[in-house]
Amino acid sequence: MPEVTIDWYIALSVILFTIGSLGVLLRRNAIIIFMSIEMMLNSANLAFVAFARHLGDLDGQVLVFFVITVAAAEVAVGLALVVAIFRTRKSINIDEMNLLKG
Repeated sequence: MPEVTIDWYIALSVILFTIGSLGVLLRRNAIIIFMSIEMMLNSANLAFVAFARHLGDLDGQVLVFFVITVAAAEVAVGLALVVAIFRTRKSINIDEMNLLKG
């Protein structure tokens, strides 16, 4: 049975990050953009864990906890903002969100 090398993990991480960045750049729905950001953060987590396992060091796994914390805070604040904007605008299309323009 062939062993899964770090190259496969990095390739999967790059694919997930690319899908996430395309989601951020191409989609107009705020919820989809948040999900795409989560996908990019999880691809970074996958790379951290893969390198930590490959190098036999736990620093990458510690970084994953920080990334998970940042992702949780991003979701909490971001969803609260989206809900507040949806209540006032009745839409979560980011093209229509120009509240902070001067």
